[in-house]
Parts: sequence; C-alpha cells; structure tokens
Amino acid sequence: MASEYKPDNYPTMSPYLVVDGADRTIQFLTDVFLATELRRFCNPQGQVIHAEVRLDDGVIMLGDQVEDWPARPAHVHIYVPDVDATYQKALEWGATSVQAPTKKDDDDKRGGVSDPGGTTWWIATKVE
Repeated sequence: MASEYKPDNYPTMSPYLVVDGADRTIQFLTDVFLATELRRFCNPQGQVIHAEVRLDDGVIMLGDQVEDWPARPAHVHIYVPDVDATYQKALEWGATSVQAPTKKDDDDKRGGVSDPGGTTWWIATKVE
C-alpha cells in the first residue's frame, strides 16, 4: 500500500544504529542475514554518514560514529528460518557468542551474537 508519509516498501519503524565501523556492520548483515544494501552515503573521509539495508520485511538504518554521535550498544531481534545455522554462520564470520541457541519458556529457540561494531543480534526461530 502506497503512503504519502514514508517511502514505498519501508516499515513504519526501523532501528537506527550508530556503530564503530558501519562498513563492517553492513558486510556482517549482508553475509550472515542475507540483507540487501539499499543505499549508502559517505562523507569525504569515507565514513558512512547514513546507510540502509533491507532484511526480509524490515529496514535497518545505520551510520558511523562521529564526534557528536558516539557509537552506542544496541540489541536487535531477528527471526530467521534456522537459528542454529545462522548463529554458526555469525560465529564463522567473526561475531562473538552472547548465548548459544536455546529453547526456553516461549515458542522460540533463540541465541545471541555480538558483531564487531557493538550491536548484539538476538537470532530466533519459532519452533512451536
């Protein structure tokens, strides 16, 4: 459905990450989660001032930290078809384990990894 107040095919809400190393974060998202880079704007020094990647039906916006906008830790939850395979792929890419995929008291099996830019990604698959 077309909207006058937002771009077509964009969700109403998108996380915006300020990270240490936006290039690496974008590469992590494309390699591990098969995200598609939508656009990227860099300053003359090559820092990413704004980028967007599509991941399934969502858009993640991000940029490099700068003096007035330091990197901030963030947590993002993503549903994937196979939590175990995605978790392993993230570790092979160089992410750090936060929690191995585990089934707890809800319908999901969930694990977590931290990427080099400082974002923790909670990866889940509905199993019940």
